[in-house]
Amino acid sequence: MGKDMEDAVQEMRSRVGREGKYLTFSLAGEEYGIGILKVKEIIGMMEITRVPQTPSYVKGVINLRGKVIPVVDLRAKFGLPEEVSTECTCVVVVEVVRDAGHVLIGSVVDSVSEVLNIREGEIEDTPDFGVRLDTRYIRGIAKAASGIKILLDIDSVLGTDELTAFSG
Repeated sequence: MGKDMEDAVQEMRSRVGREGKYLTFSLAGEEYGIGILKVKEIIGMMEITRVPQTPSYVKGVINLRGKVIPVVDLRAKFGLPEEVSTECTCVVVVEVVRDAGHVLIGSVVDSVSEVLNIREGEIEDTPDFGVRLDTRYIRGIAKAASGIKILLDIDSVLGTDELTAFSG
């Protein structure tokens, strides 16, 4: 399949099934959303064990009820400035689809906001910024009563080769 066809298929996938419930959270003052069916649990910050030779956005691993889960700092992944953890900082554990199956990954966020039911009519495609930006991880932009929410395709955000190799 050619590059243009792959891009077209990816765009079509991102538009299909965007309507639904989203867990919204804050990162550096902006609001994001992840499909609620991807979210397995939300936990307070806990001790994270660093692992050598991992990408800079991988904070390390946690032991969650006997299961070792990699933890990603979404601020670092998105190139946002580092912030000191507060009492609102938490880890959102999501289930990501990979070639090898489903993998649990923790994502550090500044704070969790709410669960919103977002209809397709409230979601717009990612705008053309006029420059070459990698926006494949964005499912769309939601116009909610509480403001703009950037809806993430968490499989694309956390489905990188580095993380695939890291989480086995």
